[in-house]
Amino acid sequence: MSRKSNDIQHMAEMLKQGATLTELACPACASPLFRFKSGELWCAKCEKRVIVVKEGETAEEVTSQTHLAALEATVLAKIQTIEKRIREEENVDELQKLNAVLKSLLDNLKTLRKMKQA
Repeated sequence: MSRKSNDIQHMAEMLKQGATLTELACPACASPLFRFKSGELWCAKCEKRVIVVKEGETAEEVTSQTHLAALEATVLAKIQTIEKRIREEENVDELQKLNAVLKSLLDNLKTLRKMKQA
């Protein structure tokens, strides 16, 4: 399979995964960029995430916000996991442990959201 054919196949796979084609081009290869529901931009040809730095922003600010958003998504997923376990758990000792973990995750979520607003 040729490289071009492989690139097209990878682009099609990204679309199947829910990504949308954007009007932006990869700064490295000029291939079109795809945006996932998470907001991340990807180049199918380079197979890398692309971060757009707008005028007036620094790369560090944009990278920091991206990392905070990823952490927030992870914490939210863990909260959902713990919530499901609490719903199914009947052992009081285990419920207390799960409650402590949930409280910690909620505190972390609150802190992350404050950091994102700053």
